[in-house]
Amino acid sequence: MGASDFSRLPHIGEAVRRKEDLRFLTGAGQYTDDVVLAHQSHAFFVRSPHAHARIRGIDSAAASAMPGVLRVFTGQDIEGKMNGLPCGWLIHSTDGKPMNEPPHPVLAIGKVRYVGDHVAMVVAETLEQARNAAEAVVVDYEVLPAVVDVRDAARGGREALHDAAPDNNCFRWALGDKAQVDAAFARAAHVTRLDLVNNRLVPNAIEPRAAIGAYNRAADEYTLYVANQNPHVERLLMTAFVLGLPEHKVRVIAPDVGGGFGSKIYLYAEDVCLTWAAKQLNRSIKWTADRSEAFLSDAHGRDHVSHAEMAMDQDGRFLALRVHTDANLGAYLSTFASAVPTILYGTLLAGQYTTPQIYVEVDAWFTNTAPVDAYRGAGRPEATYLLERLVSRCAWEMGLAQDEIRRRNFITTFPYQTPVALQYDVGDFHACLNRANELAEVAGFAERRAASLAKGLLRGLGYSSYIEACGLAPSNVAGALGARAGLFECGEVRVHPTGSVTVFTGSHSHGQGHETTFAQVVAARLGIPVENVDVVHGDTGRVPFGMGTYGSRSISVGGAAIMKALDKIETKAKKIAAHLMEASDADIDFANGEFTVKGTDKKIPFGQVALTAYVPHNYPLDKLEPGLNETAFYDPTNFTYPGGTHICEVEIDPDTGTVRVDRFTAVDDFGTIINPMIVEGQVQGGLVQGIGQALMENCVYDRESGQLLTGSFMDYAMPRAGDFPDFRLDTVCTPCTHNPLGTKGCGEAGAIGSPPAVINAVLDALHGAGVTDFDMPASAHRVWQALQAAKAPQARA
Repeated sequence: MGASDFSRLPHIGEAVRRKEDLRFLTGAGQYTDDVVLAHQSHAFFVRSPHAHARIRGIDSAAASAMPGVLRVFTGQDIEGKMNGLPCGWLIHSTDGKPMNEPPHPVLAIGKVRYVGDHVAMVVAETLEQARNAAEAVVVDYEVLPAVVDVRDAARGGREALHDAAPDNNCFRWALGDKAQVDAAFARAAHVTRLDLVNNRLVPNAIEPRAAIGAYNRAADEYTLYVANQNPHVERLLMTAFVLGLPEHKVRVIAPDVGGGFGSKIYLYAEDVCLTWAAKQLNRSIKWTADRSEAFLSDAHGRDHVSHAEMAMDQDGRFLALRVHTDANLGAYLSTFASAVPTILYGTLLAGQYTTPQIYVEVDAWFTNTAPVDAYRGAGRPEATYLLERLVSRCAWEMGLAQDEIRRRNFITTFPYQTPVALQYDVGDFHACLNRANELAEVAGFAERRAASLAKGLLRGLGYSSYIEACGLAPSNVAGALGARAGLFECGEVRVHPTGSVTVFTGSHSHGQGHETTFAQVVAARLGIPVENVDVVHGDTGRVPFGMGTYGSRSISVGGAAIMKALDKIETKAKKIAAHLMEASDADIDFANGEFTVKGTDKKIPFGQVALTAYVPHNYPLDKLEPGLNETAFYDPTNFTYPGGTHICEVEIDPDTGTVRVDRFTAVDDFGTIINPMIVEGQVQGGLVQGIGQALMENCVYDRESGQLLTGSFMDYAMPRAGDFPDFRLDTVCTPCTHNPLGTKGCGEAGAIGSPPAVINAVLDALHGAGVTDFDMPASAHRVWQALQAAKAPQARA
């Protein structure tokens, strides 16, 4: 079945109410911390109070003697008994050498490298006892100089974090033809330059990380309950790379998960410690992070410092783009840290534009901060922010409107091969921009600006035309680029004798609504009610091997695997129907839940075929096995490429610096949409996170001591509902050409397209006041400071 046929099926494009919401809204969800196992004990981690220090000694005697304490584990206990945490993507530097990949011990051995680094794990009968004992663990530290700002690391001369990276550089990576780019710049009529910072963020999922390790001595089997986005990958990394266990002896269960945004993709030290220690103590062990721990120890996002240049001809058409980025990796390589500022960043710098030549160079640095990894968008927001900030700057310098310079440079023919490796299969960038202009009422902006000015306020308009690459693929290409795992997905469709269906998927749902959208896909194909389809995920003991959920891949990759399984179901069901109606299976059609014989009025419902498959009386057992259960794997041939245009309109009070988002419009192309209500929710959530980064969120470490200064919600501003207007949303549809659903992915788009739209709007508003550049976040204080700094030269004059 082709994508165009699929999009016309019943249930597709319907705003079906989410099946999973009843249990969440009535408190019946089960998260990891809700799980209580027999003989369950509790863990608490002793964490480093220093950003960089040698461990001269650990005295745990007093802690071990405290009431309820079962054991205190330190780095000495695990040294030589397990490997460190692995990085899942190998990057090679421009000199051909593999990246510097220092060990990442599960508990610190000899040294701590960031505030919050794991020093010891205390296990006790109760959480209170474990916490009290942790305070009694005495650690003798020799404090060392710290480097936390990536610019300081790039300047060199700082204390090395790792022997394997004496200059703190992990790799220098490049993509593109430097000579061709330099030649294009030499003949350019105009060059626009921009320095910018993409600020560090803390993910802050509503459910903190949690895990329970358990061990069954009789079967020599381990079980890990964990708040995680991809349980099979968690198991693979832990068994094959760290603990050296047979994979079939470890079961990973990710029950209901309260948000992830990338931060729950990774294999964390806590997960390994609990699993390993469960056997040592023959006890189940639970750990749940409190919010302060989450700020310190969850993988952070973003943190790039970049210089970008665009070469143009006299008409504002792009000739070449040149970029250098210093990327902060934190103290250790997290699971996919190396892929974010490289494969997921440099390859997206073409954006929606026909820029003929692009060269990007990335230096990745170790610093005394929490590890940095994928956060909603993962490299795509960083690329879009840089490019769309630069494009609007190009427009202003060339005397063009922000939408006009984009129109002049849009890609209009597909497929389109970019100069940075990707090939876009389809899109309609003009349609998204035109609809966004209409929905945002851009024609009336001048009048609204004048009205704001009359009230002493500044008003600005900002654009962002983004594209992203979703559904990482294909596995063989990704492997050649350094991926240490496959990027396929698996789906199993089990039809029961009554005609109801259970779907087992390797994708994981933690807010995306898979239990509804996947059910819609199956119901549409089989012509049965959505209520008759259940979706099972998140348990390596029940579902076939799959890669989980990240990178907006679930429906395009996981859904496509389910479609392939349904193809097999339909093929076998047609054979059964043909037998029942005494026809050739080649003459059987299937639509709307009924099998018919071409050219006749013979028909039987899907339910009858399902029952026959399990009650095979008068059934050709020599030709057909009983049952109706099929599994399929899907490995995409290309990424999918959602895109769109976002337009932001802000109003600024120059006396206080307060920025108010007055209007925000997003027109996106997600290909075929399964459930528009769920898509709208995903877009709104992404917009809130993107605008939150642009206006308020900012993770800050003290530049000298390495202490986290924004370690709670008292210091780290989070957006609230009152910070946003009603979003104006719409979609354009150009179906993906290479998956059977025509879908592209929607989960990250809002967080990718919105930050540059907001900052471009802020700069448009502030330009008349003399402010020509500004980095995120545009908090009231920072905007006020910029306005005062702009006034100072005028006052001196």
